Amino acid sequence: MRDPLSHKGDNGTVAVVGGSHFMHGAPIFAALAAEGSGADLVHVCIPSAHAEVTRMQSLNFQVHPFQGPDLSRGDRSGIVELLATMDCAVLGPGIGRDTQALRTLQDIIEETPCPIVLDASALQPWTLSAIAGKTAVLTPHLGELERMGIPSDGIADYAKKHRVHILAKGAVDRVVAPDGTVTEIAGGNAGLTVGGTGDALAGLVAGLLSQGFSPRDACRRASTVIKRSGALLYPKFGYAYGTRRVIEQIPMVLHALVTDGA
Repeated sequence: MRDPLSHKGDNGTVAVVGGSHFMHGAPIFAALAAEGSGADLVHVCIPSAHAEVTRMQSLNFQVHPFQGPDLSRGDRSGIVELLATMDCAVLGPGIGRDTQALRTLQDIIEETPCPIVLDASALQPWTLSAIAGKTAVLTPHLGELERMGIPSDGIADYAKKHRVHILAKGAVDRVVAPDGTVTEIAGGNAGLTVGGTGDALAGLVAGLLSQGFSPRDACRRASTVIKRSGALLYPKFGYAYGTRRVIEQIPMVLHALVTDGA
């Protein structure tokens, strides 16, 4: 329960760093999901070309444009300074795969002092070394596990070695804790394969972390909420409900979990 005498910002501040010249939706989905979690304040760092469309998605977003169309060295110091004031950050959704953007992203991950949720372009062969000593959650799908060099049947070993929480996405999500324990989250349906649901999951994990949930509980709850949202939407929309409708379900499904004591 949150303190009834709390003030703006006391119940979670989240930053999302993502997007590229050709991709604006991923970081917006993550930011909307963080907002839907109940986080008080959401900051979005995004390419300058997408700043206006990002502002249009929520009157509550505080938008910080990159200096250019993609993440670059000139953006690093300002973003790290912002993250120092955050309760949690999502890094990676929609970031370009060019050398400069990835190198800058790696530097930000290594330098950021706040807890982080890493998704998409932030999941690279260097990721596990970049997060050493940090509170971090990785949210890979099967292809991203392969890119990081983590075998699907060896996730627990890597989580234990690197002291990290891994939320491995799939038809059945697996939440792997640093002690090697694995929790499986079933449910949902094939409509969740649409682009953007993974970004929403990452944003929801970050929003819950920012409000004081442990990494394990944030992962388990976020996975459950996304899957239940897909199940709720299927009777009306079939598999074509899309990520935005999933995000719109988040507050209701989260509240139901709290009411049920889950």
